[in-house]
Amino acid sequence: MAELPMGKGVSAGRLASNVQKKITRAQEKVLQKLGKADETKDLAFEEGVINFNKQLVEGTKLQKDLRAYLTAVKAMHESSKHLYECLDEMYEPDWYGSKDVESLFEDSDLLWTDFHQKLVDHALISMDTYLGQFPDIRARISKRDRKLVDFDSARHNYAAVNKGKKKEGIKITKPASLLERAAPGWAQGILSAHNVAQTSLSRSQAEEELDRAQKVFEEINIDLQEELPSLWNSRVGFYVNTFQSMAGLEEKFHREMGKINQNLNDTLEKLENQDTSRNAGSQGARTSAPQTSERTEDANHTLSPGVPPAIPKSPSKLRPAVPPPPKVTPSKDLKQENIINLFGEAATPDISVTSPTQYEAPATANLLDMDLDSLQAATTPVAQTWDSWEATEKTAAPEEPSAEVKAKAPAESVEMPEGLLFKVKAMHDYNANDCDELELKAGDVVLVVTFESQDDQDDGWLVGVKESDWIQSKDLGKKGVFPENFTERI
Repeated sequence: MAELPMGKGVSAGRLASNVQKKITRAQEKVLQKLGKADETKDLAFEEGVINFNKQLVEGTKLQKDLRAYLTAVKAMHESSKHLYECLDEMYEPDWYGSKDVESLFEDSDLLWTDFHQKLVDHALISMDTYLGQFPDIRARISKRDRKLVDFDSARHNYAAVNKGKKKEGIKITKPASLLERAAPGWAQGILSAHNVAQTSLSRSQAEEELDRAQKVFEEINIDLQEELPSLWNSRVGFYVNTFQSMAGLEEKFHREMGKINQNLNDTLEKLENQDTSRNAGSQGARTSAPQTSERTEDANHTLSPGVPPAIPKSPSKLRPAVPPPPKVTPSKDLKQENIINLFGEAATPDISVTSPTQYEAPATANLLDMDLDSLQAATTPVAQTWDSWEATEKTAAPEEPSAEVKAKAPAESVEMPEGLLFKVKAMHDYNANDCDELELKAGDVVLVVTFESQDDQDDGWLVGVKESDWIQSKDLGKKGVFPENFTERI
């Protein structure tokens, strides 16, 4: 219980001393601002303090942005993890590479975790350590400012004491003479000794206070004068190390993540190829039998009226727009009368003049492809002309033949293109999608010819030239490919 009052007394004494120091500093600053007291200036130190504050602001901003970056990395980790987990759940066990995909997801998760942890170790912790020295230095700078005020106050107090001593010595001369006259000699000596003692005590106290304040100030000032420039220069090395570490970690992370993504992409491509092959195989097995029977029974397509069929896949290779020069064959040398001879009595089918629409062409669509030897053997050796043939027709049927029969006879006598297979009629409009495709309108008649190369032929596509274009120009340059299911044979 006896120590409690002492503790209170000590606390009260310190409090009084601190209050007195604050009052003295406040008075000193007021006098300095009013210009009644000079202030100690150190321009080099003030420049170091400005750099210190700037460095502190930049480091604090960098620390804030680095923490935000780490938060974003963690969020990306979580998002990537959820995304891969979703794909892992959808990836069926019997699919290609299911075990490999699961392993890739685990590697990705470990890589994200390692990347975040190394960023914390090599960037954030060093950043915190770098900024950890600023609070202590800032506190010492504030203390140095307070001690500088104390030093200036002690210096001014010492100067005031010395100045007061000189003024006091001048004022005391007259009272001392009066005191010598009025007081006895022994009293005069005591008074003089007291005045000298008081003056010496005030001067020694002021000088002692000045020495103590100067010593404390210089100790702090010297340390800061060395530390502030060193701290300012250290920012370059710190920034270099920090961003080099981040750049190296990011480069390694993205390189390893790229390998994982490439492996995942390869696995998914193989899965896609297997699935495509499986679908193609099953589809081919389903459609092979019906297609074979359909070709055997009927070469023409059954088209729904008014509804265009699906367009087959476009040919993968561009076909030349202009065919090579035609080969010289014996069929090219046939004269017109030889072709007319084909319409002899043995070769000419029975034609009902009254119903010309019932006339059907021979099974061989191209006259040039007919067996001329057997045909000539079957015909009479007498050459017939168009006049004799018309006369025979008039004898058989006096009626005037219809316009359709008149148009069909000259058309059949036209020289057909080389390699003619058959004729087709467009049942639907077809808009060409490429330069080697043939534009069709419903009703157009097309002369179908053979492909120049088997590699150019694609399933579901034919090549030919419109009959109207051929009759007009006798040129296969206008031929093109077209979907077979848009036409039917005639």
